[in-house]
Amino acid sequence: MLKGFRKAGESWVGKAVITVLFGMLILSFAVWGIGDIFRQSGPSYAIQVGTTKITPEAVRTAYQAELQRLSRQFRRTITPEQARMIGLERQVVTRLVTDAVLDERARAMGLAVSDDLVARMIREDPSFRGPSGQFDRAVFEDVLRNNGLNEATYVRDQRGAVARLQLAEAITGNLPVPVAAREAVHRYTAERRSVAYVMLPAAAAGDIPAPTDEQLRAFYEERKASFRSPEYRALTVVALDAEALAKPDQITDADARQRYEQTKARYGSPERRAVQQIIFPNEEEAQAALDKIKAGATFQSVAQERNVDPGALDLGTVTKQELIDKAVAEAAFALAEGATSAPVKGQFGTVLVHVAKVEPERVKPFEEVADEVRREAAQERARNQIETVHDAIEDARAGARPLADAAREKGLAVLSIPAVDRSGRDKAGQPAAIPDREAVLTAAFASDVGVDNEALRLRNGGYVWFDVTGIEPARDKGLDEVRDEVARRWREEQVAQRLSDKARSMVERLEKGDAVEAVAADAGQPVKTAEGLARGAARDDLATDVVARIFATPVGKGSSAASGETRAVFKVTAATVPPFVTTTQEAQRLEDQLRAAMSDDLLTQYIAQAQSEIGVTVNQEAVRRAVGGET
Repeated sequence: MLKGFRKAGESWVGKAVITVLFGMLILSFAVWGIGDIFRQSGPSYAIQVGTTKITPEAVRTAYQAELQRLSRQFRRTITPEQARMIGLERQVVTRLVTDAVLDERARAMGLAVSDDLVARMIREDPSFRGPSGQFDRAVFEDVLRNNGLNEATYVRDQRGAVARLQLAEAITGNLPVPVAAREAVHRYTAERRSVAYVMLPAAAAGDIPAPTDEQLRAFYEERKASFRSPEYRALTVVALDAEALAKPDQITDADARQRYEQTKARYGSPERRAVQQIIFPNEEEAQAALDKIKAGATFQSVAQERNVDPGALDLGTVTKQELIDKAVAEAAFALAEGATSAPVKGQFGTVLVHVAKVEPERVKPFEEVADEVRREAAQERARNQIETVHDAIEDARAGARPLADAAREKGLAVLSIPAVDRSGRDKAGQPAAIPDREAVLTAAFASDVGVDNEALRLRNGGYVWFDVTGIEPARDKGLDEVRDEVARRWREEQVAQRLSDKARSMVERLEKGDAVEAVAADAGQPVKTAEGLARGAARDDLATDVVARIFATPVGKGSSAASGETRAVFKVTAATVPPFVTTTQEAQRLEDQLRAAMSDDLLTQYIAQAQSEIGVTVNQEAVRRAVGGET
């Protein structure tokens, strides 16, 4: 975990994420660690953590920054009501409290970050590099300004973030993971089970008479909510992107051919070569081997003479870009087929490179891809028009022009959706074709008829507008509307109940010692077996729920579980666990995962205890004022 922190902390964006992460850590113990700190206090501060006082302005800044981050993430404006629904105010307060607690502890321990370290981190941050690849102060100032920061604030925040990270590393360190814990997880994940089982199909339930009206009505009344019609909304949707504006027929043949020549590699496969290499400890030995090859020895015979592992000899049939070692790549793609290079100083030593086979570049002719080239060229041109068309439509809407009319004037398609629910399905249960469906539906169901909604930003750089043109409220469907569905579900429940009763009787016989074969024969069903079942993995006709039940049943015992419209009756015949070997790569991965989880838990407990010892007070009235809420 801490290696991940350090890696993330190499950029200013990463440090911001780390700060948010520390804030989220104490959410897990908020119910017992922070709930009692929300109490009235003096009006001069919003939050006090030990000697640290956080002003309402600081709370407002943090709140607005998080609100903007969420708006960018969801590509739409987050309203105050939506912010309250997701508990944004409490999340921001939690993060500020966590940061302040760690800052208090860092100061008490004398942890400090030097100016030289902060300056070096800023200089090395790739976010602040200019065209030369070096730190560029103009870029640095632009990035800060675009994020509402100044240099002094940024330096102060980074100094605090680094100090908190140092404290976290000191707390968790390189925690030892007990072998017992590793073995327990290994046993859980590596255990395999074998079963003998019988599948009871729906037909095993026998004949089920049609339900009476009284039975249907009683069934319907008990489950009326499940037959409820969801809220539907009628929408008008307009998408603006490069594809919508593109006019391929306006791309001349000359322009299309020019683009084809520039992007020819996209319309075929690049040159690939079967590359082999032998690594030598020094250039002299490599040259001596090359001399042998020139004298008539083969590359493979030299490799055998040096006991080169075949896996290390062959690098595969690759493109030039796929070769990690650039020196080897340059040498390999400069050779003729069957040739061997002079000694090359590669990343892993001096090597001889041999090209066993060359697969030449294959490119489709222009005539074969002309339509695709014109379409891509037209979309590239159209991207430059998106903002202009967007502004024109917004101007028309500001002038009270209906969205559909403004869109048609610009040649955009208008999508009319008569009814769609929150999941994006129409009344027939089919998914509606809506661009950026999730974002549009979220915004549409938070809007109303007649509301002038803001355009949503598409992932591809375009926009999508929508109008809510009608609302059909959710309602309970009458029995007559859903009679067929009620009858179907009634019958399914009857079948499931009969199969459950039959399975229970079969399991009782297994528990008394009857053989699976005898129980299956009486049920008129064949016996099946399954070996090597893994936890959480379905197998053949054994669904994941059945497999879970198999792993919850002791060896030698029987049980049953539903599997769709059928039911499985089984007896666990064996359970095996391979030995736990601590030296394998899998064991190391498991140890790393457990160490990360233990580090997270330890840090969470530390923050909770420190919060309790330092003392935290939150002035709810000041916080609500800061975030614009009601008092």
